[in-house]
Formats: sequence, C-alpha cells, structure tokens
Amino acid sequence: MKILLTGAAGFIGMHTAQRLLARGDEVLGLDNLNDYYDVALKQARLARLQASAGFRFVRLDVADRAGMQALFAAERYDRVIHLAAQAGVRYSLQNPHAYIESNVVGFTNILEGCRHQRVAHLTYASSSSVYGGNTRLPFAEHDSVDHPVSLYAATKKANELMAHTYSHLYGLPTTGLRFFTVYGPWGRPDMALFLFTKAILEGRPIDVYNHGRMQRDFTYVDDIVEGVVRASDRIAEPDAAYDADRPDPGRSNVPYRVFNIGNHQPTPLLDFVAHIEQALGRKAQMRLLPLQDGDVPATYADTQALHDWVGFKPATPVREGIARFVAWYRDYHRV
Repeated sequence: MKILLTGAAGFIGMHTAQRLLARGDEVLGLDNLNDYYDVALKQARLARLQASAGFRFVRLDVADRAGMQALFAAERYDRVIHLAAQAGVRYSLQNPHAYIESNVVGFTNILEGCRHQRVAHLTYASSSSVYGGNTRLPFAEHDSVDHPVSLYAATKKANELMAHTYSHLYGLPTTGLRFFTVYGPWGRPDMALFLFTKAILEGRPIDVYNHGRMQRDFTYVDDIVEGVVRASDRIAEPDAAYDADRPDPGRSNVPYRVFNIGNHQPTPLLDFVAHIEQALGRKAQMRLLPLQDGDVPATYADTQALHDWVGFKPATPVREGIARFVAWYRDYHRV
C-alpha cells in the first residue's frame, strides 16, 4: 500500500516506517524536524529510513494548511497513519500554544486531507493521558475521559472527538490508539528511561516524582508498532452493539474506533529504576520529589478491546526492553 506517515522522524514514527517498509509498503514520511528535542537524533532516525528504496520524505509542518492541502492533492494514499504531535505533558505547561497548533490545527488539516481525498482509513495517535483524573484501574475505553489534567491530554481528547465528527459527517473511517508510556531504542530524550540512563552514566542524581510511588504501563516500541500496523490494516466500521439510549464512550454507530495500546502490566517506578541499574551495572542516586502538575500517579491499560479487534498482545517484558534500550544508548552515544 501507499501510506502517508506523519511524524516519521519521531521515535514511534521511525519504527513504524521500518515495519511498513519491511513488508513492502511505499511510505511517504512527513516531519517538520522541530527542535523540541535534539534534531540530530531525529535526523539520525531519518537517515535509517532514507536508506530504503520504498521511503520518501517531505519536510512539512502538519499545521501548515496550504502545505498539507498541496500534499494531499499531489497523490492518493491507501492509508494515513498520523503520529506527528507536540508531545510531553510537562512542556504543555510552559508552551500551550505549541499544542494547539500541532495537535488541534494540525489534526484538522489531516482530517480535511483524508476527507477530500477519500482516504480509506485514518489511524492516529491518542494517549493514555486522556484518562486524566480517573482512578479506577485498569483504564478501559468504556470509561469517561472528561477530566483531563494537562493541556496535552485535552488536545488528545479533542482529536478523538474531531475524528468521531468526521466519521459521522463524512463516513471517514478513523481509529485512535491511546499509547501507554512507550519506550525502547531510539527513544525520546525527554522520557524517563533516556533521562535516567543518561544521569546514572554521568554520575548525577535522577528525579523521581511522587516520592517513587508511581506506576506506569511501560510498553515496548515493537509492541506499539505491532498494534499500530494491525489497527491500520483493519478499517474501522460501525459497532453493531452500540446503543444510543445508553451511549458508551468506547463504541459508536459510525466507522470510528478508539483503543488502548499498552503492556497490560503496570510497573512500579522504583522497579523500573532497578531494571535500569541492572542493565547498566550501576546504582542510581535518587532525588525524591512531589508529584508534578499535570502528572498522574498510575497508568494501567485494559487491552482486551484491541486484542478482540486485531489480535494484539504485547510480548516484551520490561526488563528485556530496558536492556535493549541500554545497549542502543551505549552504542549510539559511545559510552
């Protein structure tokens, strides 16, 4: 298939593109290569993709309305996988406008392009952050997500609402995937695994929030990619079990789907640190701090719906995934 993949120079985007290319798809990768984190890392990821004959790259911001219109008008795509976004919960407290531009304006441009070019299926990245202030675990798609605790989460909830509107008005099949704390080789420098590994190797203390009383459903990137590709391949369709008299947030009578995609195995943060210590052969100095604004104490994905839909089942233990990351980190940074 011919697939438009946004965020291609990103962490999940690069791995997704590699998987699509390996099975013979033609991938047009889009990214604006912004400087939210080290551009050199993004360029290194991109270089890996550009070695494949099936990959083409365009540097473009999804918030560029005219540019996106021209991109969709130039050629047709069998699928669109939209992973480009302004990421990060804490950064949304400092630069809220970046989230509106990329995650709301940019997503509108994606929806409009898919609508006018009659794309067969749009798959897009949502986030576990939409669960916000929910405390009942595990988080399930049937739970309300009306209480976000960060602007980042609010924009991802907005994406789901916008997608549903286009599925309803124009019959555009859309599938949203709520990612749960993705980690692995080539990961983002602002994520805990990268920050902790770097600090421990440099002999600096690591910041451990909520005094270590955190749990995260850490999900290895290969498992995420497996779910993304499977979900993209199966076109969303109306749910025959939907009952408008008793509306369920996880169902709809239009071609709209939303799924959790996680490891279904929440890991205490201190255990996560212990796995890093073991992989590095060094002990961490921990600076215990309060819970940060916009953060939540625990995440835990109920992944039954995605399993029922496409047979998704995570397969990578956290200890193994961390070891793979550390091996990549040492090789990439030569430390």
